[in-house]
Amino acid sequence: MQNQEKAILVGLNLGKHDQEIERSMDELTLLADTAGAVVLDQLVQRRQFPDRAYYIGKGKTEELSALVQMREADLVIFNDELSPSQIRNIDKIIEVKVIDRTALILDIFAQRALSKEGKLQVELAQLHYLLPRLIGLGNQLSRLGGGIGTRGPGETQLEVDRRVIRRKIGGLRQEINLLRKQRLLHRQHRKRNRCLVISLVGYTNAGKSTLLNALTGADLYTEDKLFATLDPMVRRGLINGGKEVLFTDTVGFIEKLPKQLIAAFKATLEEIADADILLHIVDLSHPDYLNQIKVVREHLAGIDPDYYLRELLAFNKIDKGGDNCERIFLNREFPAAMYISALNHEGLPGLKETIAAFIKKRRCQLKFYLPYSAGKQLAELQDLGDLQSIEYRTDCIEITAVVDPEMASKLRRFTSPIQKAEDNQSTHQ
Repeated sequence: MQNQEKAILVGLNLGKHDQEIERSMDELTLLADTAGAVVLDQLVQRRQFPDRAYYIGKGKTEELSALVQMREADLVIFNDELSPSQIRNIDKIIEVKVIDRTALILDIFAQRALSKEGKLQVELAQLHYLLPRLIGLGNQLSRLGGGIGTRGPGETQLEVDRRVIRRKIGGLRQEINLLRKQRLLHRQHRKRNRCLVISLVGYTNAGKSTLLNALTGADLYTEDKLFATLDPMVRRGLINGGKEVLFTDTVGFIEKLPKQLIAAFKATLEEIADADILLHIVDLSHPDYLNQIKVVREHLAGIDPDYYLRELLAFNKIDKGGDNCERIFLNREFPAAMYISALNHEGLPGLKETIAAFIKKRRCQLKFYLPYSAGKQLAELQDLGDLQSIEYRTDCIEITAVVDPEMASKLRRFTSPIQKAEDNQSTHQ
């Protein structure tokens, strides 16, 4: 690649094990590579807490400046988000472009977004990140000249004043809200048509898109890089018994995912909240896959605290990792997990069987006794439940339906004639 920027990576060890820091810096290296930079060197400083002015301390920043000059680097990337004042202070000493992990990830998203919705969401996230940093960027404005950290709105957007940026943010929010409403209508349409939705979730580069291709016969773009696909995809597929379902491929998670992206991608992440099953894909060949499981689950809990009721765990890339001893450990820690190779289609029949069994286990047949005043609940059962029979009696509507646990819990008070009578009394009071 021509005109690749030459980068020095900087990390801060706040008392963690050296192995944890090494893996975090390795991931930062992959992010820099994905963005198109050549990593020349790394510098890690050990401190009890970050320096308020220089993050790694003034002395270490001067050492970093000497390293930048010696290696002839033109970019410094910090492994954590810097404050505007820290960027300004570091910039005065180093005198090359300084960005943090958040800006790097936002830049990658700007490169990867293909759909209109994706581009709008990334631009909104970038503007939220830039707004408090216009002053903090200081002399860097004259040094940007394109490259990593400036894609998306572009370097000219950095020079407009705060009021224009706030106006732009307002306009982007309106456009995204319209797209969000369209997504909501699509989800409601799927529910009315009783389409079961299985959302593929996981750490970035876990193999979600490859698995979606294998399960549905699609031909989505895949690449062994972080955030190879960004825009959510929906494809039809069949599970055991010939039942047709919808598989959705969502944006991959990562440690220290910028809060600006989480906020901007709220409409996309709602696809996860509304899915019937969350198929959590784990890259078994990654040395830090246990921590990746933890990170993904933390993100899922932020979207839906009860996500675990719908989660199925699948360890992918078994052709590349996981010996017998490790399998024994995993079977003990994750007894319900599945083992697959999406690339080689290994274990997919068993995966489909597990999904079918999970669906059957989650849905149950119940009898409901609805008072005639419960029109809303009747409509929900007709739209989202699988009605087996309906009988209009003098005192209530008796319905037998197959429903999921969420609806069963929601309509529990209507599941017995005794409770039904009490509901009728409370309705008349």
